[in-house]
Amino acid sequence: MPLPQQAGILCNDPRFQKFAATRSGFPGGQFTAEASAEYLRHVCNIESRRELATSEIAQTKFAALRTEFDAWTGKIANQR
Repeated sequence: MPLPQQAGILCNDPRFQKFAATRSGFPGGQFTAEASAEYLRHVCNIESRRELATSEIAQTKFAALRTEFDAWTGKIANQR
């Protein structure tokens, strides 16, 4: 699945919305899909999720964000 599509699905995930809110200084809060998309664009330093298809730097940042999210949800063990 293309990365821009993965990013869109991720931003619609309520768990990611909560993760993004927490990482943005709103513990216990929950972002909307739009706010989550803004968070993702900020973290990946892009203006559009489409840039994930072509920017290697953005792809690396997105992969790191996914790893942090997976650790936060318990999908993978926390890194020490």
